[in-house]
Amino acid sequence: MRPTEVRGEIQSAKRFRNTSEVRIVLVDDRELLRAGIRSLISASNGFRVVGEAKDKAQGIARIRDEQPDVILLNMDLKSGDGVEIVPELLAACETSRLAVLTDSDDPAIHRRAILLGARGIISKQEPAALLTKAISRVHAGGVWFDRALTASLIGELLPGKRLRASPEQRKMATLTEREREVIRLVGRGLRNKQIAERLFISEVTVHHHLTSIYSKLGLNDRLELVIYAFRNGLAELPTRQACSDEFPTKEPEELRQE
Repeated sequence: MRPTEVRGEIQSAKRFRNTSEVRIVLVDDRELLRAGIRSLISASNGFRVVGEAKDKAQGIARIRDEQPDVILLNMDLKSGDGVEIVPELLAACETSRLAVLTDSDDPAIHRRAILLGARGIISKQEPAALLTKAISRVHAGGVWFDRALTASLIGELLPGKRLRASPEQRKMATLTEREREVIRLVGRGLRNKQIAERLFISEVTVHHHLTSIYSKLGLNDRLELVIYAFRNGLAELPTRQACSDEFPTKEPEELRQE
């Protein structure tokens, strides 16, 4: 067997072994903090840190090698890379989901992280016990924002869309039941392919439904739809207390336009 084939077999084995564990790569330039996070995660059943990195280059290498379920990124890297490296880290493993750790409470920074692909914003001020809950939520295909952050993000992302209830109700009344089903599934983090499988329709049909939904509600993209759905009761608002079991495993959250 050629060396490239051997490497491929190793990578394949890594993807499928210990599927009950959530495999995590940490990207943090502070060794002491990495050690603390690793210790906390390792003390919880069902979680394992399979790689660590102190910067972008190491992070990409570890993620490519380990193919983790979740990437945990310190958004406050001293190098200043922070949130801007999210797409490159995600590109190193298409099946990984990413959450960020941060001291910042700036909604604009959180908004940027979400647009770039982050599915969790975890404050370093939160109790340590919430870390594995957040990781579980992101791994299960959900998002992790607290209520205050969700409210502030709504204000940031949808300025000028705070219309009176009656016009919004009229818009929503034009939605078909199938379109409402699609919205609920988008809110739970399913991509078009998963929605099509769940509803036994084609991806093309899902795309047509989304186009119709955007037009009826006056929205531009998937991200606006998710926030609109949370605001108007068309999808369940993600909270810390919500159980990650509500979200099917292997169905990643996707807020960006597909």
